[in-house]
Amino acid sequence: MKMDSIYDFAFRGLLAEEALDRAGRPATTDFAKLDAIIAERLSLDLLDETFVASAKQMATVYAAIAAFENSARKLISTVLLAQVGENWWETSVSGPIRKKAETRRKDEQKIKFHAQRGDSPIIYTDLGDLGNIIGNNWGHFEAYIPTIEWAKSVFNTIELSRNVIMHSGVLELGDIERVGINIRDWIKQVGA
Repeated sequence: MKMDSIYDFAFRGLLAEEALDRAGRPATTDFAKLDAIIAERLSLDLLDETFVASAKQMATVYAAIAAFENSARKLISTVLLAQVGENWWETSVSGPIRKKAETRRKDEQKIKFHAQRGDSPIIYTDLGDLGNIIGNNWGHFEAYIPTIEWAKSVFNTIELSRNVIMHSGVLELGDIERVGINIRDWIKQVGA
């Protein structure tokens, strides 16, 4: 390819990109730039580099666990809404779990200057609570999950790693791999 044709090809590509942007193409996020801005606002450069490095490694694991938790909550909400109806939280979730979630939500509402977890009460549940909700409504979930014991095992195993990260600990590689295996198994089984 001649230099002129390479130049023409590259220039046409730039023109196409501009045309797409003008036509309303959604902007992509530059995550590296966003991470740098967040790091600056958090004063990461003032903190011990060793602690920051290990925390950044665990941040990747946290992202996987948080996405897993929220996808499990979505599955539960979607299934129970479809099969029980709009009052599924009141009719399908045990009193102790509802009370714990409501207490957490009320406690957060008192702190008006800070963001809240969300509007749905299921957001205020623990991973172990999710296993109990599925178990108490097993008939609605047996098409998705092989056994309640399996689901509880996945939740309990991931919760162990979650708690280490949430309390500033660092997981060993085997623990990280175990989280990944459980997440992959869950996704293959339930689809999300």
